[in-house]
This record gives sequence, C-alpha cells and structure tokens, in this order.
Amino acid sequence: MQKQTSVEQFLERAESLPIIDVRSPGEYEHAHIPGALSLPLFSDLERAEVGTIYKQRSRVQAVQKGLEFVGPKLKEFTKFALKLNSKEILIHCWRGGMRSSAMAWLLGTVDIDCTLLTGGYKAYRNYVLSTFEQPYKIILLGGYTGSGKTEILGALHDSGEQVIDLEGIANHKGSAFGSLGQDVQPSTEQFENILSGILRKMDPERVIWVEDESRNVGKIPIPQGFWNQMRKSSLIRIDTSYEVRLERLMRDYACFDTEELAPVIKKIEKRLGYDRCKRAVEACNNGDLETAARICLDYYDACYSDQLRERFGEVPSATPSLSVETLDVSTIIDKLKKTYYEHS
Repeated sequence: MQKQTSVEQFLERAESLPIIDVRSPGEYEHAHIPGALSLPLFSDLERAEVGTIYKQRSRVQAVQKGLEFVGPKLKEFTKFALKLNSKEILIHCWRGGMRSSAMAWLLGTVDIDCTLLTGGYKAYRNYVLSTFEQPYKIILLGGYTGSGKTEILGALHDSGEQVIDLEGIANHKGSAFGSLGQDVQPSTEQFENILSGILRKMDPERVIWVEDESRNVGKIPIPQGFWNQMRKSSLIRIDTSYEVRLERLMRDYACFDTEELAPVIKKIEKRLGYDRCKRAVEACNNGDLETAARICLDYYDACYSDQLRERFGEVPSATPSLSVETLDVSTIIDKLKKTYYEHS
C-alpha cells in the first residue's frame, strides 16, 4: 500500500525531503511546486500519444504503450533517485494517479520509501489559490517612481519584518522599463506558486509589508484574492524629492544602451503623448538621458497621482506619509513602524 498525504503535510515534509515531479517536461516548465525536481515518466510527445490512445482506444492499450516508453528508462530513474541520498522521497504527478504510483513502485524496488501527494499537482493548485483568500495584515508601501521603495522593503526584511517583494518574484520592476536587466518572467501560474509558498511560511498575525503595485507586474496579474486585500490595506507614502528620485532612476537605467531604452519609450507613446515621446526618444538617442528620464518621470508622477486620487480622493489627508531624503535605514524603519501604528 503506497503512502499518500495531503497538500499541507506534503509541503511541510518537503522542507526536509526531496520532491520528484513526474509530469512531462512541458508541464513542469510551465509551472511546478517550488523546489521540486523534474523526473518525467514520459516526454511531451510520449504523454500526448498515451493520452490519445487512452481517449480513442482503451485504458489497457494506453498502459501498454506507456510501458513501452518507460521500460528503457527504468534504470536511469532509479539512478537519479539514488543520487538524492534520501531514504524517503515525495512524488507527485498531475492528479496523483498512475504516473506517480508507477514511479513510487519502481523506487520501492531499490528500498526508497515514497509518499504521494493526494490529488497530485491539481490539488496543490487548488491549495495555492486558497492561500490568497486567507486574511493578511498588509501594509502597502507607496510613493512616486524612484522613491526607493524596493530598497526600503529590503531593509525591512533585513530587520526581521515580514516582506513580500512582488517585483522580485515577477522578475520585473513594474514600469514599462521594468524588464530591463531582469530574467524572463515566470508564468502567471508559477508566480502564484512562489507567492503562495512565501505566504504559507508567514505569521498571519504579524504585519506583512508589500509595495503598492498596479494590477499587473509586467505581464503577470497579481492573484485576485491577494489583490483585493491589497486594495483594502493601509498605505504609507514614501515622499522623496524629485531630484533624488531622478538621480535614482539615472543610476538604475542610464547603464543600459540607447538601443534598449529608446524602444521602451516608444512603447508608451500613446500614454506619454506623441510630442513628449518624440522629445524623449530624441534626447535618448542624443545621449541626453537626463532629459529623457525627466520626461518619463513627469508622466509616471501624473499617473501615480491619478491612481491615488481614484482610490483615496484627497491624497494628502487620506494617506499617512513619510518624508525620506538622507535618513539612515534604521531611522526609516523606525519611522515607518511609528507611522503605521499611529494610523492603525
């Protein structure tokens, strides 16, 4: 009798035991449980062929074709598992069916205990989505572009506070320029998997600091349940002078070639306006990156002001703020906490 366990117990045990994902490479690459290792029973083409036979002919013929594919791979499967040096391994497939059961049987022949995920990856995904509906004590860190919110979040994390860096998870800094210098964005599903894993390890009774974001971070939408909570959460604005913010943007983006910057400016032409876009692109191509940055910064400032007014009405009286120029990190953190508790 093969051992099975719930999603919660599976994830708890995964903190000390390896996970093997026996789904096809395509399924794994699209999204997977963070930390899981891919050991596909079938290739993408093999899986498709077995599935077709199952639907058009019979289960027995599909199993026979599956055995034909798997037979030559059995030794490699066991070698892979034995190299993990673990007496027990966690295994899952899509629905906790034949693929994971077959792998568990095989690894059992080389004295590895296996525990299967009840309901498979499908059950895990249902669990992931449910985590976004749980109540959290979120504080949003807002402010105009270049205010240093990401740096402050990092300092909060280093000081022991609970922090979620949505831009870090999404490999995107949020604006039209946010993909520059970043890795490829994960799929929306993988983003949700990572975010859920972070939330699962947090204390729901403690505050969680999150940067105020638009609905999408790059191409990835923030999960609806979590987004709804963000919209209802307290917001503290980081107020930083225009020149300090401009300096930060120059530091972050002037390192990129004009061949990379100019096309990004053109992408926001409709929102920036033809004339401003033209001036910004010309300035960029002429090496006058400061002028280009000023034009784009003015646009983003106006957009963020509109967003705050839409949400809060009269912004200054509706949201607490913290002026940040040259304060040291520890002072900023202390002032943030004080600001929150004074308005909570």
